[in-house]
Amino acid sequence: MANILLTGAGSGFGKGAAIELANRGHTVTAATFLESEAEQLGAAHPKLSTMKLDVTNAAEVERVSAMDVDVLINNAGRGCMAPLTNVALDEVRQTFEVNVFGMLAMSQAVIPAMRTRGSGRIINVSSIAGVLAGAMSSPYAMTKHAVEALTLSMREELAPYGVDVIKINPGPYLTGFNDRMVDGIEPLIDPTDEPAVGAHQFLKEVMKDQADPQEIVLALADLAEAETAPLETFLPEGIKDMLDAMLAARE
Repeated sequence: MANILLTGAGSGFGKGAAIELANRGHTVTAATFLESEAEQLGAAHPKLSTMKLDVTNAAEVERVSAMDVDVLINNAGRGCMAPLTNVALDEVRQTFEVNVFGMLAMSQAVIPAMRTRGSGRIINVSSIAGVLAGAMSSPYAMTKHAVEALTLSMREELAPYGVDVIKINPGPYLTGFNDRMVDGIEPLIDPTDEPAVGAHQFLKEVMKDQADPQEIVLALADLAEAETAPLETFLPEGIKDMLDAMLAARE
C-alpha cells in the first residue's frame, strides 16, 4: 500500500479518486482548496486524511516537503475560457498560477524525498486542451500545453533516479468544471460578433455529450497503483484518434 497525496480533492476527479484509493487500502491525504471542503470530506469519509492546501500558497506547499509521499496526483486546476482579444490578463495569470506553477511547486516539494528513496510517481492531470486549442479555449489550453511540456521534461530529468512522471488527458467529463468554463464565456462576447457566437455555441453543444467522470476516477486510481504506467493516458476511448484527425485537418 502507498502513501498518496492528491490535490484538488474538494470535488470532481480529485474527490472521487481520493475516496477510491482510500477504499482500496492506501493511505490517502486529500488536499482541498477550502478548509470547509477538507472538513466535510473527512467527516464523510473517515478513511481519508484531509488538509486545506492552496497550491499557489508557498507556505502551505512547504508543509508537503515533510510528508512521506509515494504518489503525488497533481489534480488541482482552474478553468478559464474567453476570447483572447478581451480576456482579463489577471484571469489568465491566475490560471497559470494554479495549473502550471502550482503543479510545479507541488512536484518540487516531493521530489527530493523521492530521489533520495529512489522511487515515486507523479501523475499530472492535463487535458485534451493540452494538445488542441481553438477559439475561446486558449486561456485554459495554454496552461495545459505548459503541463505537457512540464511533464515530458520532468519525466526525463527524474527517470534516472527511479521517479516516474506521467500524465492523464481527459476529454469532456460531467463534473461541472467544463460547464462553468463555457458558461463564463458568454458575458465576454459581443452578440454581433458572429464567429465568436458560433464558437461559443459549438462549445455548448460539446457540453451536451460529456462522459461519466468515474472513468477518470478509476483510471487515476489504477495509474497510482500500477507497477509500470504509460507516459500518457487519453480518455474516453477514441478521443486521441479524434484529436489527431482534427489536428491533421488543420494542416
